[in-house]
Amino acid sequence: MTTLDGEERVLATAQHIVRSLGTSETMTDDMLNILSKFDDRFSGINNMLPKKQEPVSQEAILPSTSEVELDDSLKASLDEVEEVVFQWDTLSSDASPQTMIWDQYPQEGEKYLKAVDEVQSMLDSLSVSDSSVDRVQNILQLAMARLEVEFRHVLVTNSESVDPDTLLDYLAVSSLAASSFTSNGEESVDMTPQTSFNGPSFISSQYEAAEGASSSSGDEDEDVPVAQPVTDFNPIVELLPSTVVADLHEIAQRMVVAGYKRECCQVYTNVRKAVLEDSLHRLGVEKLSIDEVQRMTWEVLEGKIKKWIQAMKVGVKVLFASERQLCEDVFQDIVGVGETSFADVARGSMMQLLNFGEAIAISRRSPEKLFRILDMYETLRDLLTEMCVIFSGEACAGVREEASGILLRLGEAARGTFAEFENAIYRDTSKTPVPGGAVHPLTRYVMNYIRFLFDYVDTLKQLFGDRKELPKLPGEERTIVADSMGDDERTFGQDDLSPLAVQTIWITHVLQNNLEGKSKLYKDPSLTYLFLMNNLHYIVQKVKVAEVRALIGDDWVRKHTLLVRQHATSYQRAAWVKVLACLRDEGIRASGSFSSGVSRVVLKERFKTFNAAFEDIHKAQSGWFVPDYQLRLELRISIAEKLLPAYRSFLGRYRLFLENERHPQKYIKYTPEDLETYLNDLFEGSSGSSLKWKS
Repeated sequence: MTTLDGEERVLATAQHIVRSLGTSETMTDDMLNILSKFDDRFSGINNMLPKKQEPVSQEAILPSTSEVELDDSLKASLDEVEEVVFQWDTLSSDASPQTMIWDQYPQEGEKYLKAVDEVQSMLDSLSVSDSSVDRVQNILQLAMARLEVEFRHVLVTNSESVDPDTLLDYLAVSSLAASSFTSNGEESVDMTPQTSFNGPSFISSQYEAAEGASSSSGDEDEDVPVAQPVTDFNPIVELLPSTVVADLHEIAQRMVVAGYKRECCQVYTNVRKAVLEDSLHRLGVEKLSIDEVQRMTWEVLEGKIKKWIQAMKVGVKVLFASERQLCEDVFQDIVGVGETSFADVARGSMMQLLNFGEAIAISRRSPEKLFRILDMYETLRDLLTEMCVIFSGEACAGVREEASGILLRLGEAARGTFAEFENAIYRDTSKTPVPGGAVHPLTRYVMNYIRFLFDYVDTLKQLFGDRKELPKLPGEERTIVADSMGDDERTFGQDDLSPLAVQTIWITHVLQNNLEGKSKLYKDPSLTYLFLMNNLHYIVQKVKVAEVRALIGDDWVRKHTLLVRQHATSYQRAAWVKVLACLRDEGIRASGSFSSGVSRVVLKERFKTFNAAFEDIHKAQSGWFVPDYQLRLELRISIAEKLLPAYRSFLGRYRLFLENERHPQKYIKYTPEDLETYLNDLFEGSSGSSLKWKS
């Protein structure tokens, strides 16, 4: 196939410009002078022109009488195609510059393309020395200029950005299709008809296949609608009508064959790239530099991340996939052009999205970012395979490499942010004790954080891999850390549990160490133990959630449940030992005889001491708080089981010695039932008891 090289085409085009503009000999000379100053290769154009330039017309490029006579049939064919081409050349005919062939006269488009094919065929059959080559080349160049204009016009007038609501609806249908298998592995089927959307229409290959199968079968029940599985739903948007795509394909074929591939691709890229960027912009994608992202407040950035995740899913599954399909349809059977054109159209937008991921991956790490980083990691991980298919080929290798690299860096950011979460617990040095020994805000924050992390349990397992070593806090040696976790946890961490389980146990260990320090802020030892009991009980209850418990095991739960009981026992011992000591017999009897050796003075003082101690405890501990109802109930019962029997026994032994005294109620102020009522008033966290004390 003979085609013009770049230099020949430039010279021929310049020659045509001079002919077209040269209405006088002076103007022609001026034009030649300008062109020859621009490039000395244009200085020879004068030798190719008639001595007097006339306005461009059909006769201007007719062969002179000195030319070798063409075969009559070839000459007639050349005259015919020349007439068709010149009919639509605005410089050499009366055609309006605003008149577009495929816009207003589509039937003429076929005739025009046929003429181009004939010109190309003539050019291929002629030798370079043939005197008619220049004439054929000029006709072809005029035709290519016209086709380029038509190609751009068809693209521009039919291309529009896709409505974001339509994209999101279509993505939802695609996501539903992906999850439409039932638990027993059978496909669920969609009995609803295909939805019709406004704007760009949507296609689904399985529906078309189903319709084709139905029409081709000769069954009597062929009109009965058959439910089709939606598991193979193909989320491709028909960005341009099929008739328009066919026209673009025909034009592109002629331009590429004629050596105008670069011009054709440039027009296509410029138009489709702008449309794709507009579609993404309507989805909320902004052009942000890494510096701009890193200067944003977290509240603003979190909203940007949500939009990024949405744009990535819609972009990869719908927009980029559809653009790839459109490129392949327009440049079908034109080797390499579809792939490179798609790369030029989509690469910039995809890299813009990936750059946002890069900015997040390298930003300052803080615990509140972890969940959004994991969201981004999961999104990119789940889309990576599709991205590699859509952005296949050498031209898109950079996109694939960048996506894989950013996925790795987001994973590193997630692990680093998780480590920062551990360090933040370790560094928390708040010195204000929680009123009433209630659950500390740090405990709630950490355990709820862990609970939400388990929404990402599979991803976290993937990120932590197979590492078996125990974590390490700043300033601590690993051997010290392992010893502090205890033999059981160290053994489990190394042998039985996954790396994620070790990390989770380690976080609870760091939290418990911090709480031990905060418990020392209380001056009352009994409140110290109540605080530790409350907080450890809260930790255990959060761990008992199925996902967490399954990860770290029942042994951890049993061990720490026992530790909660130990703290409760320590609280009772520290809080009630003085009260219970008042109910002992020691010191009341002066001699070994029980009946004759009771000292009423000592007995009166013992009852008064008991009453005062109990009232002091009640006044203090009615303001203490055990937030868990079941734990609060169990603690009251445990206290009552120790106090009430001892009081009943003491009262039964010594009541008779005081009943005959004046004002016995001054000493025996409470019945066992009264004490039980007051005990049930404990740990409500109120500012004071609503019960009135007996005077």
